[in-house]
Amino acid sequence: METINWSDLSFSYIPTDYNVRCYWRNGEWGELEVSSSEYIPMHMAATCLHYGQEAFEGLKAFKGKDGKIRIFRLDENAKRLQSSCDSILMQRLPVEKFKEAVIKAVKLNERFVPPYESGASLYIRPLLVGTGARVGVNPADEYLFLVFVTPVGPYFKTGFKPTDVCILREFDRAAPQGTGNVKVGGNYAASLRSGAIAHEKGYTAVLFLDSKEKKYLDECGPANFFLIKGNQYVTPASNSILPSITNKSLMQIAEDMGMEVVRRRIEVDELAHFEEAGECGTAAVISPVGKVDDIDTGKSYVFSKDGQPGKVCEQLYKTLRGIQYGDIEDKYGWVTVL
Repeated sequence: METINWSDLSFSYIPTDYNVRCYWRNGEWGELEVSSSEYIPMHMAATCLHYGQEAFEGLKAFKGKDGKIRIFRLDENAKRLQSSCDSILMQRLPVEKFKEAVIKAVKLNERFVPPYESGASLYIRPLLVGTGARVGVNPADEYLFLVFVTPVGPYFKTGFKPTDVCILREFDRAAPQGTGNVKVGGNYAASLRSGAIAHEKGYTAVLFLDSKEKKYLDECGPANFFLIKGNQYVTPASNSILPSITNKSLMQIAEDMGMEVVRRRIEVDELAHFEEAGECGTAAVISPVGKVDDIDTGKSYVFSKDGQPGKVCEQLYKTLRGIQYGDIEDKYGWVTVL
């Protein structure tokens, strides 16, 4: 392996040694297979290519001060993938099979787990795709589950520093009663164009509004959104929002800090009454928001005037990272130690 500069990694793909695969054929899941190929042989009429039968997860493994590797919230990712399967009629993968595959992929690629205090982690990407051939719009009769890993640095180049986001009302991320609340690739494809426009304007992401009324906050392209006001941790309630495992974890930590956790519909104009804001997800963990610019109205909502994250965001971030790396006691059973 070429020498990796762990402290200078971006959030991008680096080849590792092995990936783990499993097929559903003839009505049952097969045994786990280990592959060193980065490619998937696939029928040209596979349902994932034509009808979007594809779902994925994202989680991370961390190396602690004690040299042990910790995988964060493995069970929750397994259950969320099942929810995605139910939504688009894919074959459910058993939780235990998911866990076994992820642990095997991490162990096989252990030399790629970044060292403690490098600021990097091992990103784990479980993927489930319909491989059965269909010309009519129907669920596949064969599926492939695959887990690959890659070492990554911070999702945003700035790391744990406030970034600016914008509201673009002409774009929707997901439709009510659609697939916004499950982790399927189409949701991300739908955010690419608006994301590119936001980047051209100097923003890191789009803060989407509900697609029905364009009145309430939804989530950012790559992450959930939360706000801090006094002793409240407030996050939008919507059936179009992906249930972020990071957000769920932060809500528990906020409660333990003595904060009131509120999940409700939040109108855009309410942004003016909050003191801190942030994006949260597996990739970014927490990315504090410096300001939100509403492009259509010209209004700007500022959360950081000195370019530094707020105190609550910082405490939440340090606590979550401490649990992930084993520096803080994991009293919730969130971490799987290898």
